[in-house]
Amino acid sequence: MNMEPEPSSAELTKDDPSSSRIVHRLAVLSVCLVWPLIWVGGLVTTYDAGMAVPDWPNTYGYNLFLYPYKTWLLGPFDLFIEHGHRLLGAVVGFVAIGLAVAAYLKETRRWVFWFAVAVLLAVIFQGALGGIRVVQMSRTLAMVHGCFGPAFFAACVALAVVTSRSWRDSCPADRGQSAITELAQVPRSTVILGLVLVALGYTQLVLGAQLRHVQPTMRPDGFATIVVFHVVTAFVLWSVTAVGYWRMRKLKSCCGDLTLWRPAAALIGLVLLQIVLGTGTWVANYGWPTFLQGFPGATGFLIRAKGFWDSIVVTAHVATGSLILAVSTMIWVRSWRLRYCSQSASEVANET
Repeated sequence: MNMEPEPSSAELTKDDPSSSRIVHRLAVLSVCLVWPLIWVGGLVTTYDAGMAVPDWPNTYGYNLFLYPYKTWLLGPFDLFIEHGHRLLGAVVGFVAIGLAVAAYLKETRRWVFWFAVAVLLAVIFQGALGGIRVVQMSRTLAMVHGCFGPAFFAACVALAVVTSRSWRDSCPADRGQSAITELAQVPRSTVILGLVLVALGYTQLVLGAQLRHVQPTMRPDGFATIVVFHVVTAFVLWSVTAVGYWRMRKLKSCCGDLTLWRPAAALIGLVLLQIVLGTGTWVANYGWPTFLQGFPGATGFLIRAKGFWDSIVVTAHVATGSLILAVSTMIWVRSWRLRYCSQSASEVANET
């Protein structure tokens, strides 16, 4: 006979996903909006359109939302993407406000509410950073703005993970003693591996930002050093990703867990795609390497103006880097959750 007391209603709703469903949906919406925002921001840098609108927070003296849409849609392309970047950033800000309000009203976990507040403060900071960059015409602030955007994207992904139903379902021990055996045993090394993926992914973004926003005072040998570190870090990241995939596959085979294996499989493909896009970015920016100049199509000269497809390749390289960071963050957060739940389940099993 089961003599354990029935859980109270407060305990049942503590991690009940239905109590924060709106929070999760808004978090997912923010993720779906921030990645296109990164794409458009990447286009702004690729086309050197950051100063297409010289004032801020207005647009040529107009309120941001009252700027004539015909002038925006039918005007120069650099104006189109710069003003569009501002509008999309404002939409993300409104979603972040709604996310914080929903977390305050619906979430029973106070730390999730404060997480949502941190996301709101981050998007305000990012918007102000972009505006000050325009006012001061600072290339350094543009680089910082480009580095902070992917970090904000990763934070939105983490918030979407912790408010999801799978976050609660990853702890079957909370639902009864009979479900403990279903829990995947995640070693600490897997959590550390996820953190290493996040660190490597963000290091790649920082190095890439220095290459995209080259300072006038940078020496050629300094630029070459950053390029070497950027390339080496890419292959290190790919190697660590392969190790992570192997470890997550073991979890899948022994416990049937897919919450880590699927993102790890996607991450391998993303890193390989990123390496290919990085090669295309180099060709678009600087021409073919010297040792390839004998091949057909290898022009061997510096490309001074990017065509449409060149710009797409360069911007896709930037956006894929942010996506790698986001998926790495998802793996790290989920692995930590499974690790925590497996430890809790072991404690419950030992007590019984």
